[in-house]
Amino acid sequence: MMSFKRSLPFCIVTGALSVLLTDCSPKSPKSLYGTNCGICHHSGDGMPGSVPPLVGRIDRIASTEQGRKYLADVLMNGVSGPIKANGENYSAEMPPFRYLKDEEVAQILTWLSERGTTKPAPVISKEDIASARAVRKSAGAVASQREDLNKLFPIP
Repeated sequence: MMSFKRSLPFCIVTGALSVLLTDCSPKSPKSLYGTNCGICHHSGDGMPGSVPPLVGRIDRIASTEQGRKYLADVLMNGVSGPIKANGENYSAEMPPFRYLKDEEVAQILTWLSERGTTKPAPVISKEDIASARAVRKSAGAVASQREDLNKLFPIP
């Protein structure tokens, strides 16, 4: 049987190794959302008057190619200005999330899409995100893009 003194360094090394391995493993889309988006959008319900809800909307927006492009542009470039979501007015600034990998952004958006009612849920690919990352836009230009999209396919 190992003494406490001898087992303590082993436990520390094993614990540290476990933490390192855990940090290197891929994170779930829910975890990525919580860490990056949930700060403002909470569980996906948003905050009345300032941050729009996402659940029940992302799937509907992503159901067209133009909608998927818009969503990718929002995550890569941010968006500013007033918007209407589910009939409510919101005015918040969303920052870009370029620090995330293309695959991570695609996972977050697809996870949100899966939480909606559209079946099968639209999938946002890492290629969609890479395409948006390649072209920088101002947050105001993304807001204009939203207005144009809303004329073609009303945004919930």
